[in-house]
Amino acid sequence: MEGIFVEKKEKTFLGQPRGLSTLFMTEFWERFSYYGMKAILLFYMYYAVEKGGLGFNQVTAASIMAIYGSLVYLAGVIGGFIADRLLGSRRTVFMGGVLIMFGHIALALPFGASALYVSIVLIVLGTGLLKPNISEMVGTLYSPEDVRRDTGFSIFVLGINLGSLLAPAIVGTVGQKVNFHLGFSIAAIGMFFGLLQYYFGGRKYLSESSLHPTDPITPEERPKVIRNIVLIVAAFVVVFGGLAIAGSLNIGMIVNVFSAIGVALPIFYFILMLSSKKTTKVERSRIWAYIPLFFASVLFWSIEEQGSVILALFAANQTQLNLGWIELLPSWFQMLNPFFIIVYTPIFAIIWTKLGKRQPSTPAKFATGLIFAGLSYVLMVLPTTLNGQKLSNAMWLVLSWAIVIIAEMLISPIGLSATTKLAPKAFQSQMMSMWFLGDAMAQAINAQVVKLYSVHSAAMYFGVYGAIVVAFGVILFVGVPRIRNLMQGIK
Repeated sequence: MEGIFVEKKEKTFLGQPRGLSTLFMTEFWERFSYYGMKAILLFYMYYAVEKGGLGFNQVTAASIMAIYGSLVYLAGVIGGFIADRLLGSRRTVFMGGVLIMFGHIALALPFGASALYVSIVLIVLGTGLLKPNISEMVGTLYSPEDVRRDTGFSIFVLGINLGSLLAPAIVGTVGQKVNFHLGFSIAAIGMFFGLLQYYFGGRKYLSESSLHPTDPITPEERPKVIRNIVLIVAAFVVVFGGLAIAGSLNIGMIVNVFSAIGVALPIFYFILMLSSKKTTKVERSRIWAYIPLFFASVLFWSIEEQGSVILALFAANQTQLNLGWIELLPSWFQMLNPFFIIVYTPIFAIIWTKLGKRQPSTPAKFATGLIFAGLSYVLMVLPTTLNGQKLSNAMWLVLSWAIVIIAEMLISPIGLSATTKLAPKAFQSQMMSMWFLGDAMAQAINAQVVKLYSVHSAAMYFGVYGAIVVAFGVILFVGVPRIRNLMQGIK
């Protein structure tokens, strides 16, 4: 009798590979923990000790917030190296999640500034290990010809923004209404749930290949790699040891050192790629086309990332939070960023689909985005000027975020796509790191610039900063034809 064979149906998640659910929920909880912590960290640092805070001045707290964000993106370079050359993506992501969880636990303990610094180190390293590699693992779920890939990434990004949206509402409320340490505890619990999901789901649904490095270090390479690591560590020891001996090792100086690194590293990468013999003439032209786009992204991120610093301070100090029927918390305004991303994403997807080949070029989208980013700050001149020392309506902040996220829709996803298209063949991975280093560079600059902000200088700060970014957007528009020529056929 002839046997009957029934093809086993693939288990799916919203029509996608089942492994996407594991990565979706892991990133949901990781972003929940990170943005929950971030929603209250600024206030925890500068609130008076009797209010449960650390009693830092607001300038120091703002600088720490900015350099913290810069370090998170700089650490992604380390995470990519460890996954690609040593441990593989799956183990690297798990290690990162464990470090993040312990970083939140450190903040949950009442050990003051020391716990804060330990937490920063753990979360920076942990996020650097997790963030770039979990995104890369999404791509490994699909074959190159699988038409579900773009939709899968869209679902994954939705998980990121859902976690970011819920976090300020929950962690922010508990942190500001009850106790900061309890709020940080909830962030730690969120990461713990993410680790459970990742560990058990990963064993069932993630590929075996994710357990192994894609480009393992060979025995011949090992001495050179070890030498480079020793040199980097020695450089840090010399710099910070020298500062300690000179009596200059303080939080302000540490911020300055990492600000310099955040600015210098992307410049070093550009020089490396442009001068390399592995870069062809056409590829070198495309790098020159990418440079103005990169620095446009730096200007955009410098404004967008100030949402958790400058706009958070504006929410706390210069916004009418008592609406009579409800009292708003400053941390709740951090929900606006992911909220508008979720709202705008399908709208822009429809717009680009409808326009098809008639849509603006990549440089034109960047220039438009830069103008919108600047206008989000120019707008804030109105409440700071019209109201004087009086508290401003909360809708000004809502409108500012609504405008800057339009800029994000024009720059962030477009920039990722342009980076992959313009990358030289020999530097494809490094070029993707460059895109994230743009955010690191922006926040390294912010660590210095935010020192200029105060309640009394707010109108000038918003006006000058916004006008500079708008002006660069206009200049970029003028340069669009030249940039398109340098792109050598890339649209």
